[in-house]
Amino acid sequence: DKVIVKVTVSEKFPEKNQLILACECINQDGELIIKGEAKVIAPTEKVRRPRVIMPEVHLHETGAHYRKLLAATHDIAPIRVAVVHPCDELSLSGALEAQRQGVIIPILIGPKAKIMSVAQTLDCNLSNIEIIDVVHSHAAAERAVVEVRKHHVDAIMKGKLHTDELMDAIVDSQKGLRTERRMSHIFALDVPTYHKPLFITDAAINIAPNLAIKADIVQNAINLLHALDTPKPKVAILSAVETVNANIASTVDAAGLCKMADRKQITGGILDGPLAFDTAISKSAALTKELISDVAGDADILVAPDLEAGNMIAKQLIYLAGAESAGIVLGASVPIILTSRADGKLSRLASCVLAQLYVTHVRKTIV
Repeated sequence: DKVIVKVTVSEKFPEKNQLILACECINQDGELIIKGEAKVIAPTEKVRRPRVIMPEVHLHETGAHYRKLLAATHDIAPIRVAVVHPCDELSLSGALEAQRQGVIIPILIGPKAKIMSVAQTLDCNLSNIEIIDVVHSHAAAERAVVEVRKHHVDAIMKGKLHTDELMDAIVDSQKGLRTERRMSHIFALDVPTYHKPLFITDAAINIAPNLAIKADIVQNAINLLHALDTPKPKVAILSAVETVNANIASTVDAAGLCKMADRKQITGGILDGPLAFDTAISKSAALTKELISDVAGDADILVAPDLEAGNMIAKQLIYLAGAESAGIVLGASVPIILTSRADGKLSRLASCVLAQLYVTHVRKTIV
């Protein structure tokens, strides 16, 4: 918004060295948005101070992008979710909030006594929620996989256990949930300074992916964006520079991925790379570097060269730029709602929404 501030002297009291100032603020449409008076005591001698550089003001509604996604779920059915070892307040309250919002039907898997103790602390009633009693977190992860293989649940949600413990049960070659597609993690970030949701992959599963694995990582992210009603997501393949350099492997991979998209080995998105981070998200940076690209400055998806880079990008945006995060793993037979132990209720709810929209999209596609 553009705001014009008008200050007019309406009354003057010389004997008291006072002024009454009539103040108005008018926006770019000519609408009066603020009106009032200010009583000012004039100084008795001239005051000179260095000119102050006024700070820029940025207004952001926390979680606004996530609430738009949540609104898109109001007309679709909740999905059945195995919540693995919800034995702390955050993981249990996150699942219950998603249930309250009509996003999931939770099936709680873990030591029943611990779950009930947490519920008592939260002062919530679990009488209408299915609880599968197992002895510990490892058994809970294995039982969640069994529930998926029996087609009893549509997704798995991580509770109070380490990611490796959950994923070990999921990736088991004999009893797990592998498909022909490589599993990968996708961060969905609501960044205050970016004009739309920003998705970063892979920051949690694949440590040093080769070209073939990166192709699956890209396709998983594109498929998620399709479920979120973005028919042609823009995918930026990140590196340190925008030109192919044989000494920088990520630039060669980026060029290969773009050619794979040209040959329909990767479908459904618009790919460009290599792109540096600044040119991927900033149109002015792209213009300065004279880049002609449909993706530069308007990326939906950022594909990191490896797990370390992806994780650092996501965590920097969360902790330095105030981004809200949600997370999901795709490539297994069902989506895995994978949240950090530090994530709050909003992040857990948003992650459940991603899974609900994805499962609903897959069902429609199969039909």
